[in-house]
Amino acid sequence: MLIDSHCHLDYYTPMELPSVLARAAEAGIGEMVTIGTSMDQSATLPTLIEGHPNLWCTVGVHPHNAAKAPVPSPDVLAAMTRHPRIIGIGESGLDYFYDKAPRAVQAENFRAHIRAARLAGVPLCIHARDADDDIALILKEERDRAGAFDFLLHCFSSGRGLAEAALAMGGYISFSGILTFPRSAELREIARDVPKDRLLVETDSPYLAPVPFRGKRNEPAWVAHTAKVLADIHGMTPDAMANLTTANFRRLFRKAVMAETAIQGAA
Repeated sequence: MLIDSHCHLDYYTPMELPSVLARAAEAGIGEMVTIGTSMDQSATLPTLIEGHPNLWCTVGVHPHNAAKAPVPSPDVLAAMTRHPRIIGIGESGLDYFYDKAPRAVQAENFRAHIRAARLAGVPLCIHARDADDDIALILKEERDRAGAFDFLLHCFSSGRGLAEAALAMGGYISFSGILTFPRSAELREIARDVPKDRLLVETDSPYLAPVPFRGKRNEPAWVAHTAKVLADIHGMTPDAMANLTTANFRRLFRKAVMAETAIQGAA
């Protein structure tokens, strides 16, 4: 079984979503996490996935949206994770490529999410684009200020320095379809050096479809193609990589495991 650790299921219409989920199941994708990008949108996600015990969600404000509303307090973000289907905080981070919000506001938003993840005891999903040094600095400062917290760098396409800094702080790294692109040789070299117990896979769908679907609208079923490339890089079979990344997901997203155990017990 594979787990798509980061997708955006709310980008599919209500008519499309059943087929998207059916194709994912046929491809062996056992679970998916749909991601919060604003406070209003995050609040809708538990309803979106209601009735699907293999779907999870997070709550957070994407750096693109950081200036569209007041930065949420860590307490408010953490309180939202009391919902049993919300298993993480994010996505939040820094994006200096598009710069859709002032960088100071992005940083304030990012720090609020880090503190919320620590308060709630759930992992933080980090968006990092063209901001490697500041991402690493804020992670270190927040860790030094109040202690360790769980996190992953999602859709990793940054440099080796950020990967090494994140790994040194106990972080996980999730790879998307970018890993399969012909010009991603350097990224594949970084992926080769990530310890096996810190690897995750995702689609970030509907974006970034992997080869051989590049240019099409992505969907969770296609995470298998990224996992196959990651398996080749590490000299593993696809089944072994599926088992590995699933185990890593369960170690990081402990709340999902506890929720599944509770459901099984109730049954």
